[in-house]
Amino acid sequence: MQVVFMNTLEKEMNDGRVSSGQVSISEKQGIWHVMWQEESADRGADCWFEGASWEEMITTFRHGIAIKMGEGYSPVLDGMLDDRTARGAGGLISFIQCYGEMHAQQDLFEALREWRRGKAIELKKAAYVVATNRMLWMISAFVPHQAAELIQIPGWGETKNIAYAEEVLAITRLHEQSKPFPLHWVMDALDDQVYTQWLYKQKENKFKLELDRQQEKRLILSGVQEGQTLEELQKLLELPRRELLERVEQLEKEGYDMEPLIGQELSSVPEAEQERIWAALAAVGDRYLKPVLSHAYDEDELKSRQVDQLYDRLRLIRLRYRRGKDASQQAI
Repeated sequence: MQVVFMNTLEKEMNDGRVSSGQVSISEKQGIWHVMWQEESADRGADCWFEGASWEEMITTFRHGIAIKMGEGYSPVLDGMLDDRTARGAGGLISFIQCYGEMHAQQDLFEALREWRRGKAIELKKAAYVVATNRMLWMISAFVPHQAAELIQIPGWGETKNIAYAEEVLAITRLHEQSKPFPLHWVMDALDDQVYTQWLYKQKENKFKLELDRQQEKRLILSGVQEGQTLEELQKLLELPRRELLERVEQLEKEGYDMEPLIGQELSSVPEAEQERIWAALAAVGDRYLKPVLSHAYDEDELKSRQVDQLYDRLRLIRLRYRRGKDASQQAI
């Protein structure tokens, strides 16, 4: 086995001792291994990853390192996570985000979340589009009473201020504002160690999300190769059907062959119906599906059929259409 990378991480203990561990990346016959060995551990090394995927290997490595650095370990050789000193790492915005998560008022947060739920239903939007949890945490921590204060919440912006400010402020004004605006004082209010641990937790979450996506990608590709249906993949991955189709579209865009899945899913769709959809794509364009749906099906058909199922068909045929369009452009 060939070791291609190795680094030592050290952590100062409460009693003054230094605990150390060693992380390594090795390769043997196309199989990657990421190992972690603590100096004081009686057991053998922990295997963080074993497999052929470079992408999964490097993301698993970064995820593991983020966890260890969040626990207080520091690498002897810097740069594994583009790590920088806490005070220079994220600027005022990240300090505000960190403080907001650390000092969120639960009762106010719940009131804001209930408002968001109702607003999302009213506007027929996803809740996170109205406002993310992080925004609500920050609002509940800083308790703005004026629109000019609310807009200082990172990510809120002028558009949300115009649309939602009065409704949100009607809730926050029922609670005491114990800290002043503007929020520059936050940088001095946070302990360096607390802030640094929070930063590495953000990295840990980021790499965990990337790792989950890579593992889902592997499962989709192997499922397509094995002839699994969309329904079978949906059960395996526990993803909403639309989200699964979006992943399939992305994989097609990356150059993976999704035709076995497309062919299987469209095998029961009459050829004449597929031709109508293809003609609609050529007539109104392939960017938005709603105009394609209206062009391909008349009102009576839309009333008597499951529209979600029709959108699935449009998405799959659009993949073929775009593939053909790209091939034509390359041939010119």
